[in-house]
Order: sequence, then structure tokens, then C-alpha cells
Amino acid sequence: MNSDQIQGKWTEIKGKLRESYGDLTDDELEKAKGDREQLEGQIQQRYGKTKEEAKKSVDDILASV
Repeated sequence: MNSDQIQGKWTEIKGKLRESYGDLTDDELEKAKGDREQLEGQIQQRYGKTKEEAKKSVDDILASV
């Protein structure tokens, strides 16, 4: 999914992210809006995941939308 698609489905994606990563704040999610790398970085930082784990998590969430 490219960044235009992510931005277009952001509300739905944000809901899925909240289900999986409830500790991410609204500000963090809005900061990452449409920017996959920023989102992966937020997950890495907040949850202590590796880059690969964060990328897989985002892939799984985007695939479910």
C-alpha cells in the first residue's frame, strides 16, 4: 500500500492501530499519518520492537484494511 492509499484509509488504519497498539497517542498517530516509516518508527520506539518486527506489524495491519 502506498502513502496515498494509507492517507485515504487513515481512519480505518488508525482504528486497527489502536486495537493493536493502544499506547500510541493521538498526536503520535497524527504525526505518522500516511508516512509508513514514521509509523514503524513510532512502534519501534514505544514498544521496543526491532525494525523488522515493526515493519511486519504494519504490513499485517495494512493487509487487514
